Amino acid sequence: MSEQALQQAVIQLARLLGIEWYHTYDSRRSRKGFPDLVLCGSRVLYRELKTETGPVTSEQQRWGDRLRQACEDWAVWRPADLRSGRILGELRAIR
Repeated sequence: MSEQALQQAVIQLARLLGIEWYHTYDSRRSRKGFPDLVLCGSRVLYRELKTETGPVTSEQQRWGDRLRQACEDWAVWRPADLRSGRILGELRAIR
């Protein structure tokens, strides 16, 4: 599954659950490494989306480390997380 297909699946779930989401469509003028999706329900989730084997860049990890230091919920989601139900479970938890 491509990163784009995973993103579309996550956005579809967010819409179905009434969760607000944000994605920077053209990141060329944005700071490198900012998470792919910001999902807002009862809490805010910052999620980096990757293919099953796609590496997290140093910039992405730096954003993740900083967000976690600020007590924010940052993680990486992969297609296996969609198949296992992890993504749906995390989205339902903030619905």
